[in-house]
Amino acid sequence: MDFTYDDEQQALREAVRGLLASAYADHDARRTTVASDDGFDRALWGRLAEMGILGLPFSEADGGVGAGPVEIGIVCQELGRVLAPEPYLACVVHAGGLVAAVGSPEQKADLLGRLSSGEVLLAAADTSPGSRWSSHADGVRASVSGDLSTGSGQRAWTLDGVADPVMGGGAADILVVTAALPDGHGTGVFLVDASAAGVTAYAAADLTRAASVRFDGSAATPLGQPGRDLSASIATISDLTRIMGANQSLGVMQSQVRATTDYLKSRKQFGVTLNTFQALTFRAADMYVELELAHSMVDWATMMIAGGDREAVADAADRVGLQVSRSGRHVGQEAIQLHGGIGMTAEYAVGVGTAHLEVLDQWLGNGPHHLRRLSERVTDHDLVEALS
Repeated sequence: MDFTYDDEQQALREAVRGLLASAYADHDARRTTVASDDGFDRALWGRLAEMGILGLPFSEADGGVGAGPVEIGIVCQELGRVLAPEPYLACVVHAGGLVAAVGSPEQKADLLGRLSSGEVLLAAADTSPGSRWSSHADGVRASVSGDLSTGSGQRAWTLDGVADPVMGGGAADILVVTAALPDGHGTGVFLVDASAAGVTAYAAADLTRAASVRFDGSAATPLGQPGRDLSASIATISDLTRIMGANQSLGVMQSQVRATTDYLKSRKQFGVTLNTFQALTFRAADMYVELELAHSMVDWATMMIAGGDREAVADAADRVGLQVSRSGRHVGQEAIQLHGGIGMTAEYAVGVGTAHLEVLDQWLGNGPHHLRRLSERVTDHDLVEALS
């Protein structure tokens, strides 16, 4: 496989990096932004729309750009490098991905076109309190007037239940909700105007915004064919989001390794810089090894998306998820330790970056979850003999 970027991809990276550098030249700028009501920079979001970044994943027929997974991964990496709080992963990749996967042509043209232009913000309400990383909804239930099996007549759909956490939900205009269909027919996807639900926003550990959303007879519009079980499509979009989340984690780790090595080269103790001490240099080298392991897996998993095989994408998502979870924890913890006390503070990017890695880990699936899913696919051995 060729992991090098072509000229257009490199130009995209430089353009996004330049835009984000102007907005988040230092960590203080990020701290100011997350302290605002929205928790992200609306003006920067508009500039991302003008550049076509918000429409990258979507087809030109739906108002997007029609770019591939490598280009989307580049954007996620650059957002991770500066810990940008803009909800690109939650709004565009995840919620927008659900609309693109299961919406009707009319719904896709309307919603994705407005999302790409920055007119609306979407958030995926697909996580229930007490349950994690499942494509089957159990915290939100859908009800419908009339007989679901007849296939005729106008029906009114409503939702009841709680979704939490909903990443980026506090600023969303429209919620993309997964809900259990009546009579055990599976899981459907619905559109709910944010004003029709009870949305309580809060700050996550990395100071980005999430929300708890309560539905109480909230009017809902089915996304795509009403009453259809969409569990398989939901699972695939979640796997795609995991791979793009791994790209974002990679960007965070790259900045942490760079910041740590720069610190060791400049900080002095006993009259010499810290990189003079061999033990600290070895620990920094271990960080770099973990970073490169994650980098290789992220590039491979991102390229696997292009094949379009759902099982291959699910396998890639678990493999990269496991590696990034392990590498992220190692790099984050070592970055804090090698910086000392300042690494623990919210005023310094290293500590916040480690918190961001943990938030992504808990939102998209942690290491034990991915390891469990991978082990379930090991079916080519009837008996495993223990080593003596």
